[in-house]
Amino acid sequence: MNILWRAVSRNRWRLLAGCALIALHQGCEAFVPILIGETVDQAVSTGSLSRLVFWVSLLGLLFLLLTTAYRTGARQLMRALADESHMLRLEVAAKVLDPRAEARTGDVLTISTTDADHASYLLDYVPRIIGALVATAVSAVGLCLISVPLGLVVLVGTPIVLIALQRAAPHITRRVAERQEVAGRASSLATDLVTGLRPLRGVGAQEAADARYREVSGQALRATLLAARTQGGFQVASTTVSTLLACGIAILAGWFALTGRITAGELVTVIGLAAFLGEPFGTLSAAPSWIATSRASAGRIADVLSHTPPAGDAAGDPPVLPTDGECLGVVVETDPSALLELYDDGSPDVLVTPHHPELFSGTIRENIVLKEHAEQTLDGALRASAAEDVVAAHPDGLDHAIAERGAALSGGQRQRLALARALLVEPRLLVLHDPTTAVDAVTEHAIARGIRDLRHRPGSTLGTLLVTTSPALLAVTDRVVVLRDGAIVATGTHASLAAADPAYRAAVLR
Repeated sequence: MNILWRAVSRNRWRLLAGCALIALHQGCEAFVPILIGETVDQAVSTGSLSRLVFWVSLLGLLFLLLTTAYRTGARQLMRALADESHMLRLEVAAKVLDPRAEARTGDVLTISTTDADHASYLLDYVPRIIGALVATAVSAVGLCLISVPLGLVVLVGTPIVLIALQRAAPHITRRVAERQEVAGRASSLATDLVTGLRPLRGVGAQEAADARYREVSGQALRATLLAARTQGGFQVASTTVSTLLACGIAILAGWFALTGRITAGELVTVIGLAAFLGEPFGTLSAAPSWIATSRASAGRIADVLSHTPPAGDAAGDPPVLPTDGECLGVVVETDPSALLELYDDGSPDVLVTPHHPELFSGTIRENIVLKEHAEQTLDGALRASAAEDVVAAHPDGLDHAIAERGAALSGGQRQRLALARALLVEPRLLVLHDPTTAVDAVTEHAIARGIRDLRHRPGSTLGTLLVTTSPALLAVTDRVVVLRDGAIVATGTHASLAAADPAYRAAVLR
């Protein structure tokens, strides 16, 4: 996937307008020394006040035009850059939110921020490069009109310098890509360590984890310094060459003026153009480094967007669905993730709660209550999920603040709050994947009975599907289905299967 080409394509109208206006601005900038030189020869040298007023007025109009062109063009380009960066972030986020995605948190963070920005900066680099080329061309034509040798210095010297500097672009791309890769690993490890800080302390592994992070952080530092040295060395070389080229033009012009080959006004023009050319020369010299950085970041984004999650064992329609009011248990002898994807079709009548619950920064109430009217049934959902104890454990109760991802809560507390949230939504079909693996046996039995009592009262039409091997949960179901490689191999009540099926007993009873 060519991320850079796509960025140019979907922002083409703003980019074209921006390029035209920036090119106009740079052309006008290059024309300023030419106009000043003409003012010296046509007005100052002759002592004519009327000519001086005319040429100064013309210079004022030129500044008005170049200022307006720049402001308008920059506004178009900044809007395109911001929109493209935003769209790249949304695409990366949508890709990694796929439950089958295998992406490290740190990588997602750097790709959706730094890499998205660097890739979208191409929309700023292209107009700069085009503007620099226009400025160089106008300056070269102006110098040729004054002296052909001066114009040839620009027309011949500039391409030679650019070709020489372009050879460093692949090296810069590689260095930047390595820096971003190692930075992503360091961010991922830091996220994992913060998330698992309590278990690490529990097993006394915080020192080993700290040593591991220092090692990865050191690698990130070395990669960053190496990339910075590479880019810095390139910048020094490009600036030096550009400055020498501009100085050469000024020195040659001074010699021509001393020998009477050019007028005073033409000398002013040449000196002004030589000073001005430092900007477009610098832009053209730095362009390979800019493009290399954008390409490196675009490559990392393309890796994420082009990744196809592995297909699961199950395919097609869900193999089992509970009837109205039924609590159905499903025992999957292989990985159940593919099965869960079949139920998760985005329908508002279906809610799939994954095995690893997600909480966000905010209060307990904000994490549980997702609908305004849900407050009326909040107490029942808290009782059914055994989350009352979690609320009661904090003086602020439902207003207790939760850290990002529930880092300060135990695994069982996170599971119970996530279950309360799911029950409070009251979906027509609720799919729960191992919702009680982090709670004790007594709490697990209470939750099993709570789910049954809350969702399957007499006359209820709600369906619940429990994907689990927990005997406490399976015991409250109306029916249990056993799946192997996506096919039903056994069905019946929990009690009948436990009594007659040795494979079922081996998978469930513990």
